[in-house]
Amino acid sequence: MNQLQALLNDSLIRTKHVENAAVINVKERKVCASTFGFNVPPENALNLIDTFHKNLPQVRKGGLYFKEKYYKCVRADEHSIYLKNVHGGLIVAKTKTFILVATYGVGMYPSVCVEAVEKLADYFREKGS
Repeated sequence: MNQLQALLNDSLIRTKHVENAAVINVKERKVCASTFGFNVPPENALNLIDTFHKNLPQVRKGGLYFKEKYYKCVRADEHSIYLKNVHGGLIVAKTKTFILVATYGVGMYPSVCVEAVEKLADYFREKGS
């Protein structure tokens, strides 16, 4: 387990309100860490990167497909995107170097997932990443 995987497990999965998580390196345009069993297809990673750079208004209006599931946009700005569907939700946060992706499922509290993801994103921002 690399350091980023450990961070995902310690700061997100241990909350019990994050189902899966991944870190995408913006410059390398690929996933550099994910929780056990969570595979983010390359096209989904690229789509999230592009969303922050040019598709934010479109996502606000029309939502987003991630891993073949449709998510309705709840909030979207230059730092974060919050999406949901009937089975849970998707929280995405952007830092200088990374895009954090986390999912939550039925029975999990979206607010706890959001807080955990934003806290980890703030940690990376403070470190200049």
